[in-house]
Order: sequence, then C-alpha cells, then structure tokens
Amino acid sequence: MNRSPRIAALIKALCEGLYEREEIVKLSLLTALAGESVFLLGPPGVGKSLVARKLKFAFKDAQSFEYLMTRFSTPDEVFGPISIKKLKEEDKYERLTSKYLPGARIVFLDEIWKSSAAIQNALLTILNERVYRNGEQEVPVNIHAIITASNELPGDQENFAALYDRFLMRYEMHPIKEQRNFLRMITDTDTVYNDPVPDDLKITTAELEDWKTAIDRVAVPEPVLQTIQMLRFKMDQYNAQNENQLPLEVLDRRWKKLIRLLRTAAFLNDRAEVDLMDCFLLAHGLWNHPQQLVPIAKMLSETIRNHGYSLAVGLTTLREEIDAFETEVAIETKIEVPETQAVLKPYEDAYYKLLKQSEAFEGAFVSVKEFNQLQRGEKEILNLYDAQYKLVNRLQVAPGSGPFAVRIQHNAVAHELQLETYLKSVSKTVLKKPHPLVLENWNQRHQKITAHLKAQQNLLQTEKPAALQGVNNHLFVDQTLAPFVTENFDKVVAALEQLELRMEKLQHYYLHLGR
Repeated sequence: MNRSPRIAALIKALCEGLYEREEIVKLSLLTALAGESVFLLGPPGVGKSLVARKLKFAFKDAQSFEYLMTRFSTPDEVFGPISIKKLKEEDKYERLTSKYLPGARIVFLDEIWKSSAAIQNALLTILNERVYRNGEQEVPVNIHAIITASNELPGDQENFAALYDRFLMRYEMHPIKEQRNFLRMITDTDTVYNDPVPDDLKITTAELEDWKTAIDRVAVPEPVLQTIQMLRFKMDQYNAQNENQLPLEVLDRRWKKLIRLLRTAAFLNDRAEVDLMDCFLLAHGLWNHPQQLVPIAKMLSETIRNHGYSLAVGLTTLREEIDAFETEVAIETKIEVPETQAVLKPYEDAYYKLLKQSEAFEGAFVSVKEFNQLQRGEKEILNLYDAQYKLVNRLQVAPGSGPFAVRIQHNAVAHELQLETYLKSVSKTVLKKPHPLVLENWNQRHQKITAHLKAQQNLLQTEKPAALQGVNNHLFVDQTLAPFVTENFDKVVAALEQLELRMEKLQHYYLHLGR
C-alpha cells in the first residue's frame, strides 16, 4: 500500500467532526512524523487541546499526557513523582515517569509560558534531543508528538526564547469564521473525542522507525535549495527595509529542521525528492510573531513564482551570456560612418517655414502636424500662418515633388514651394563581414550555449512529471497554491525557448552578412 492514500485517509478520519481545523490537523500530523513539535496560539475555546487529542488516534497504542500549566506547577506533576523506594534503598533521586510526560507518546502542554524554569530546562532536552535526564541517567523518550499551546506569546522580559525556538511549527488558531460551519458546529451532537481512525490506518512505532531512515534519504534538489537561498536573501532585505518592525530571525538549526520537515512531506506524498510545493510549508516555521506570517507568505509565494526553476537552470546567467554575445557581434559587424543630411528646420517645435513664398497668397509657415499628415496622404487642406503664427489662409494642397516640398493650389495655379532645411550631422551604420577566425569562434560559442540550452530544456521536460506530480493534491499544502509552481515551471520553459530562438537569429545574422 502506498503511503499517500493511507495518510490521506488518516487525515480524513482525524478531521471527522472538526470544522475549519483541517490545516492544523495536517500540519500537526506532519510535524509529529518529522519528529518535531508544534506551538498553537489562540484564545481559549478554539480547539487547541482537541487537536492534540485527535492526533493521539493517529498512532497505535499511543499513551497520551495532557497538562495545564500554572505558576505553581511542579516538575513532579509533569515528569512524575520522586521514587521513595529508590531514594531510601539506593540513595538515588529518580522519578517514576511511566504515566507522565517522559512515558507518553502524545504530549499536550497548555499555557506553556506559565511553566517554571525547572520544567522548561527539562523540556529543552526532551524537545531537542528526545532525552530526559532522570537523576543520574539520560533516558531516551519515545514521544511521537509534543503540542504546546497558549493564548499569548512569551513575554519579552522572560527567558523563554530557547524554549520557543524548539517549537518548529507555529500556528495561530481562530474561532470558526464561515457561518455555515459555525452553525453546524454548535448544533452537532456527535462527540468529537471518540477514536475515528480504523486500526489499519494507525501508524505503529516500528513504522516510524523505518520511516526515519527513509526520510533522511529523500533528496533536496537544486530548485528547492535555490528557492530557500533566495527566500533568506529576501528576509534579510525585509529586515534592512523595515528596521522599526520585528526582525525575521531564523537561525541555522531551525533551517536544518525545516529541511527535514520538507523531506517528510515529500516522503509521505510518495516522492523521492522535495519539490517546490513542499516549500510552502516553510511559512509556518519562519515566524516569531503572527504579524510576520503575511510578509513571509508573500515572500515565499513570490520566490517560488519568479525564481524556483529559473534559479536552478541559471536563467539570469544564460541571459547575461547571450546579451554579451549579441553585444560582441554588434560591435564586430557594425561600423558607424559620420555623414550630413538635410532635415527640416522647426520653429517653436511646431511649425515649418515655406521658402520662396509666392506673393499670390498670404502665409509663410505650416504646422508640423499637418505637414506630416500631408506626407501620409491624410490632408487635403493646409492652414498657412504668418510670422506671428496666426492663421491667415487655408488652401488646397498636395505633396510636392520632393520630401521637403508642398504643392499649393491657388486660383487655379499650382505653386511648388520648398520648406526650409538645414544640414545635420548623423552617423550611418554600415555592416561588415567578420574575419573567418572570428566566425569560427562565434560558431563555437553558439554551439556551446545552444547545447546548454537544450540540456536544460531536456532536464526540465524529463523532470516535469516528477516536479509537478501531485501539485493539485498535496497532502499538506492547499491546492490553491499549485499555480505558483506550475506558472514558474512554464515560464522557465518558455524563457529557454526564447533564448534558443535568439541564438538562432544571432547566428543567421552573422553568417549571412555580405551575401
């Protein structure tokens, strides 16, 4: 049985009876299977604990531990009481952990920021290393998922930064928004705390161990790496341009853990490598404050749309190389020869002057606009203006015998009049055939660039089935984001075809000079 249909069925079962909670259920399951933890932010009563209780049913024989933190919570209540027997008989300070957090598979800690320093310190090693220090021993813990929650973020003045950083995925939960879902939720009488998952869909501990090794073998291809690199650059730019805003701070450890989360998403979608669709999951792991989610999501979408595959094939470098080639060919094959030519002399940038004016009629100037219309055969009546550019006459007119002449009809007599011109220095482009050695060099460059273009086109076409596989039915990413991936892929394919056409035109140009 493939993993993807099974995980899809598992998600559907977990979401049974829930409204507008599918995204967080998916994200929590993915994070658990990646061996990471989740922080839920939201007011009381929006289902934060319900998500954790539902997630428990995804795993076979999963013991859960749930605890509401207060300022007075003690380590005994979370990690287990001290073993009196051990203390008396062996003089060892150890806890009985089997029915507490270290012995659980699914853990939910509500109001996490009210925990004491002693609880926090113990949690740090559990979250990061999956190890609990019980007295003198370091005991491995086999926790599948740790979900924490609060209705607030940790205070700036409190030392929660290290603990907050351990929660790879962050998600802000809101009350139900859609009116129909709200009414269905408040009138639904079915209990949401029963186990809705059939046994054949539940994930066993043995499967999780097997999956860990397989997940580490999932490849991270160049388009994904380049996209992440560009995203980091954009985040640095955002910080530089928004000095008064909360900075986007993501350190190396978090990036490394996020990559493994992407590998897990690809693995569960039955793929051997991460793709750009998986990258949308990064948005939930990069924010420290909810107001940062929108700019991060925007940067991520823009990066995938504009740079995903274009960075991988080196599209910018290819364009620059072809631009330089075209410039060199132009320099070698075109000579600018100076010469002079007669051009019309404008007056006030709006009029031309008639020379050798006939005394038979008034008017010494014509409008530039009307003269141009006459040259195009669009004018039959011409307005004539005096030296102050006032209209003094309107006569029938036709183009003259030269480019700077008009034929004016007055009292059945045709008057051929020239317009005033002056000599202007211009340069004329003369084409020259390049030397045979130069042509040979150009042909070699053309062959090299064209071969590279074709190789990139073949690579994209070969990878297209895998690259675009499942973009419209990704297990963990909304399918409305799929066009960002397909659009970039299609744009890069079209851009490579356009560059190949430019190379064909360039070669045709320099090979046929002088023929």
